[in-house]
Amino acid sequence: MRFVGDLASGVLTTESVPPADWLRIAELVWDYRDLPLGTVGASVVAAAERLRITTIATLDRRHFTVVRSANAQAFELVP
Repeated sequence: MRFVGDLASGVLTTESVPPADWLRIAELVWDYRDLPLGTVGASVVAAAERLRITTIATLDRRHFTVVRSANAQAFELVP
């Protein structure tokens, strides 16, 4: 409930997927097909790369401890 409230109040914001990210998302899904990394996870990575963000809030440590960003050796995961 707090997550949705934070979105509604603007504390958290959403990020649209621009057309250029779709190629990177497809590349990530292919590169990590044995994981498997899905479209949603890959879109988070693509957005983080584009925005030069290295910290990701996620409960999905299984995927994000393996996937490497083009901008950093590893993501910092919170919580």
